[in-house]
Amino acid sequence: MTVGSDELLTEQEGRLLQPFVTNLERSVFGLRNLPEVVKGALFSRYSRSTKGLRRILLDEFIQAPEADFTRIVGNVAGGNSDQLVAIQQAEAFYDRVLIGYGDDSVAELGGAHIACEGISNIAAKALEDSRLGISPLEKSTRYVPFNQKINGRYRYYREPFIMASSHALRYEATLDHLFDTYTALTAPLLSWVRTCTPRDTDTSERAYNSATRAKTFDLLRGLLPMATLTNVGLFGNGRAFEYMLVKLAASPHEEVRSLGLAMQQELDQLIPSFVKRAKTERGQQYAQYLSANRDRTAQLTHQQLKPIEPTATSFVQLVEYDADAEIKIVASILYPHSDLTLERIKEYVRGLSTSEKAEIINTYVGERSTRFHRPGRAFEETYYTFDVLADLGAYRDLHRHRVLTQERQRYSVRHGYVVPPELEAANLAEPYRKALDDAAETAELIHTDLPDAAQYVVPFAYRVRWRMTLNLREVYHFVELRSSRQGHSTYRAIAQGMYHHIRAVHPTLVANLTFVDLNNYGLERLAAEQRLDTKLKQRRQE
Repeated sequence: MTVGSDELLTEQEGRLLQPFVTNLERSVFGLRNLPEVVKGALFSRYSRSTKGLRRILLDEFIQAPEADFTRIVGNVAGGNSDQLVAIQQAEAFYDRVLIGYGDDSVAELGGAHIACEGISNIAAKALEDSRLGISPLEKSTRYVPFNQKINGRYRYYREPFIMASSHALRYEATLDHLFDTYTALTAPLLSWVRTCTPRDTDTSERAYNSATRAKTFDLLRGLLPMATLTNVGLFGNGRAFEYMLVKLAASPHEEVRSLGLAMQQELDQLIPSFVKRAKTERGQQYAQYLSANRDRTAQLTHQQLKPIEPTATSFVQLVEYDADAEIKIVASILYPHSDLTLERIKEYVRGLSTSEKAEIINTYVGERSTRFHRPGRAFEETYYTFDVLADLGAYRDLHRHRVLTQERQRYSVRHGYVVPPELEAANLAEPYRKALDDAAETAELIHTDLPDAAQYVVPFAYRVRWRMTLNLREVYHFVELRSSRQGHSTYRAIAQGMYHHIRAVHPTLVANLTFVDLNNYGLERLAAEQRLDTKLKQRRQE
């Protein structure tokens, strides 16, 4: 039997390999039924061997007695509780396989799925701060009501330092009031939304109910405090998880540090070879370095900036952009199709007229028929930095973008809160404000004794300030996605504001941003729900 790399397999070897590869003949195939530690070690050997991957798997893993391969893989398939023991016994073998690969990138060859349930939004944001190598998915405040109780208690994090302090009773009373208000306003607000946007004959009852519920939950999410418990699922590679564990260990929050320890325990059962350094002395020293630097920098910032009085600014402010953006981008467009140096091409571009540069840019972008047709890497040559002040709900939505730099300030009540105009129109704004004002008083009171823990009290309606630095290619993705109809009105306004700012300084560069949506809508989710109806109907007809 000939495999894709012209290597021969006997029938017996083929039978041994078949459970672990998607095909035995073709040059493109996948791995299956293998633990992550095996796949990682296998790929690391692959990069330094003349053999094909199937032959390495046979010779150095399946048929290597020291690998204990049969025991490990047999237990993976059968779900035997002895799997961890077998993997640990085989680790010495895999360490020998990996020892010649000092590059940290080897730890990107194994990945894991981790579920973190019943964690606060403080902890969720700490997890989602990781950008590359980690893919998070969090329970949505748009589709899921957050007023459930367990054993008569709302589901929010009872921060240990607060609960051990004189603030415990007030903390619980304040958060209970927020959730009580959320619960009390849900039914009347849903009724008002449906009255204002009655269902038409073209809209199914399912789509209408889903869209109006989503609108209601969107309008009330501002009452949810950062202590609200949520679920976060993560998929990531070993290298990213190892760095995440170190950062979690450096957190000022006890919950986040404990979460890191719990994740380490689970990852040790899935990809132990790739996350082991997080718990070594090296990992502990790194965590201490991060923590100490954060505290020293915070203290220095307080000393330096305390005398400066804050001034009011717009909610989206463009604070930095590149004056030579067009020259850099046009030169980068021409570069891969030329034999000239980049500097020589830039000299040529400087002599072009605005219309000539626009023609090159338009040719490069081409005919975009959907927002998924995005410009190429030449658009990564220029960056924009924005200072954004918006409610925490919007920040949570935009925080998930990872191909950019985002840094936030502390969660606090000092920038005030946002009241959705729909609550005003529905005559439901007064209890909403009352709950938020009470939360602010409690947050400030706790802040005097426990400044870090006080952040758990802050509701999503309060504003947070953060900076965003992104290149033009990401601007196309971000602005067109986040301005689309189904988005929340607050972050749609942020995306629209960013577009207007860039258009004012670089109109030629955003002339092809044809899918930015500058309109306003009532039921943002309705069109998406109607599209889902169409798909469901087509599936039933198949």
